[in-house]
Amino acid sequence: MNDPSYRNRQTARKLSTVFDIYNNGESGEIDLTDELWGEVFEPLKNPALFQTAHQDELMQTVVWANGADFAPEFLMEIMNKQNQQAA
Repeated sequence: MNDPSYRNRQTARKLSTVFDIYNNGESGEIDLTDELWGEVFEPLKNPALFQTAHQDELMQTVVWANGADFAPEFLMEIMNKQNQQAA
């Protein structure tokens, strides 16, 4: 199944980086540094807040204590772009 809206796990690894495992077997670190701007996402630059990342069972995506979240498709797109740049 290639539907990235379902994930097995998200883990905040370090400031601005989460590790995702998708149900299609893809996984990797996603550096969100360039995405942490604006009223909702700027506060995630605070390491303590960023570390609150967890999977919301209803939305099936990573969310933070302040209510910020990213669509799983968007996260997978970023992960794939970053993997291609690293290769």
